[in-house]
Amino acid sequence: MHIQSNFSLKKFNTFGIEAKAKQFVAVHTIDELKTILKNHESDKKFILGGGSNMLLTQDIDALVIHVDLKGKKIIDQNDDYVWVESRAGENWHEFVLWTIEQDFGGLENMSLIPGNVGTTPVQNIGAYGTEIKDTFVSCDAVNILSQRTKTFTKEECNFGYRESIFKHEAKDQFVITSVVFKLTKRNHKINIAYGDITKELEKNNIVTPTLKDVSNAVIAIRQSKLPDPKELGNSGSFFKNPIISRAQFLKVQEKFPDVKYFEVSETEVKVPAGWLIENVGLKGYRTGDAGVHKNQALVLVNYGNATGQEILALSKEVQKAVFDKYGIAIEAEVNVI
Repeated sequence: MHIQSNFSLKKFNTFGIEAKAKQFVAVHTIDELKTILKNHESDKKFILGGGSNMLLTQDIDALVIHVDLKGKKIIDQNDDYVWVESRAGENWHEFVLWTIEQDFGGLENMSLIPGNVGTTPVQNIGAYGTEIKDTFVSCDAVNILSQRTKTFTKEECNFGYRESIFKHEAKDQFVITSVVFKLTKRNHKINIAYGDITKELEKNNIVTPTLKDVSNAVIAIRQSKLPDPKELGNSGSFFKNPIISRAQFLKVQEKFPDVKYFEVSETEVKVPAGWLIENVGLKGYRTGDAGVHKNQALVLVNYGNATGQEILALSKEVQKAVFDKYGIAIEAEVNVI
């Protein structure tokens, strides 16, 4: 392991923001991780995964530990299900494609989401009607202070919409090192309830879709709407879709009858943040090198040399415009550092 000083993080965050780490080290084994944590017990630490869900607004005055643990394996199976363990540093999309190649079902709707496996439980990532919690079994995590490994069960993770224990009670206390998923081997539950997937399959004359068909449809949809971070800096969806009370929604709907929504429960309704942003006229809006993407208003982009502060200022401008028109507060999904 080699600790580097004044290290550029531009290639380690998908927004492509230029920021420096006071110190930087990549760990490739759990023993290396524990050694670094123990030897630098008194130092401030910043745990870095795939860099896909954060906005750097300043240099990191800490030891940045890049979790680069690789490997995946089947740990158990029966006729119907398979339990697969992936190390935290595996690229999420590549891992999803690997499960599909094995004909393991459950993750196909989350194809092409940026980031690494280790950060997926933190956000309870999801797309097109599925979330991590649907297939999650457990994850192992190293306690930063004691260096002991703890296994978190699904129940202990307290999953919610883009929420988990790792964003609240356990925040900044653990480093996730591996995740276990329970996937189907047969009788796959093909989920094409979201209209865009159905349309994509119909366009390709697919009547009985396979896991691969669903994945390809999701990839096609995402590529048509979302920019590739390698070509245009972004972190995917910047904002959460707001969940509001039915009473509040009815007031909004009365004023704006065409408002899009999804039923959450008898008392709550989810309103697409992208629709709200587009309908305040900010889709494609740009100020300097910070902008709202032209194809998907939920995504903020760096056209080249935007600073984190400029992206943050744009996000606040978007939030204000939506609230002023609809009275709905939209929250950032990304972690602002």
